[in-house]
Amino acid sequence: MKIIGRTLIAAVLILFATGALAADKAQIARGKYLVEVGSCNDCHTPKIFGPQGMKLDESRRMSGSPAGAPMPPVDKKALTPGYWVMFSPDLTAAVGPWGMTYSANLTPDEKTGIGLWTEDNFVKALKTGKHMGEGRQIMPPMPWEFVGQMTEEDLKAIFAYLKTLPPVSNAVTQPIAPADVK
Repeated sequence: MKIIGRTLIAAVLILFATGALAADKAQIARGKYLVEVGSCNDCHTPKIFGPQGMKLDESRRMSGSPAGAPMPPVDKKALTPGYWVMFSPDLTAAVGPWGMTYSANLTPDEKTGIGLWTEDNFVKALKTGKHMGEGRQIMPPMPWEFVGQMTEEDLKAIFAYLKTLPPVSNAVTQPIAPADVK
């Protein structure tokens, strides 16, 4: 009788785990889809330049603006409201009336990315426009006001997908206030 009970419990646990894995795979696939159609890679993935133009640097997918990358000179007019906004050559940094911002590292690196974030931190950040849901403001051009209108399930799917990416160590520069932009 004990063997039958243990076997039954083991079978139920295996079925539960298999179902959970299938749900996780579906959630991750949904997250990948949302990241791709939402064009998140446009700003959060460095680019490689070649004869065919720009393409994503797959080795640094979603790792944010490359730390220490040389930036072209900034036209100070870009800091004037109503003037043009400027982007870095690979589209991972931007200058506008808010100052200069760099796209975040969204890989699961624990020191420089979202590796220590919880699902709740991620969802709250995109719903409130605050780093980790409580910190500094998420700066333009990140359209958090629109992304934050996604369902909680979709934001959780994006988080699940991001957690599957290879971690990339890339300490992104913090935002620079307009008066400090050089």
